[in-house]
Amino acid sequence: LGVSAGDKVLDVGCGIGGPMRNIAKFTNANITGVTLNEYQVIRGNQLNQQAGLEGRAKSVQCDFMKLAPFADNSFDGVYAIEATCHAPVREGVYSQIYRVLKPGAVFACYEWCLTPKYDGSNELHRTIKKKIEEGDGLPDMASQEECVNALRSVGFEVIEARDMALDNTYGADPWWLPLYPSYNPFTFRFQLSPFGMALTRNLLWGLELIRLVPSGTYKVQAMLQQ
Repeated sequence: LGVSAGDKVLDVGCGIGGPMRNIAKFTNANITGVTLNEYQVIRGNQLNQQAGLEGRAKSVQCDFMKLAPFADNSFDGVYAIEATCHAPVREGVYSQIYRVLKPGAVFACYEWCLTPKYDGSNELHRTIKKKIEEGDGLPDMASQEECVNALRSVGFEVIEARDMALDNTYGADPWWLPLYPSYNPFTFRFQLSPFGMALTRNLLWGLELIRLVPSGTYKVQAMLQQ
């Protein structure tokens, strides 16, 4: 993005604002995050205040398909992290981002996409796609080509588009490692092993029975473990 101190930057689909706070800290830019979720706005602004960033990071409740609170050409940069994949129509959110972005400024994002290897006639491919959509609350996943074409159709010049899963990690952990089962009970990945999955499900079932966790927790965990 080439962000400098004092720049106005928009975080599209900010959640509770983790990246927003980090960028504000490291760049001294003014970051505005938008999310539809009222709880995320309240919690995000609480965390911004606790981090001493109340004047440089703020969350706003807003539909990113209608960025009405923001004027044309009002941001020095825009980014989205696994957010615009939730848009029902990519052109809708991309056109709004293009409108509020200053001419010549950069929009950077990464999101779930179907690679050219996806085969809609392959049952396994369709099942994997559906489980990702259910687990991440996504509408119909778009292909890489569809996203790039949508960006261009609303006026963007696409400088770079790539499959980040193929990036060289230079010795760091691969992107898929957090999803790989482990039998070490002291790692997050333990819950992905067959024993860990069964233990987690039964533990949540018991906690739900005695009302220490909200009703439906067991079903949500079972769905996410698929």
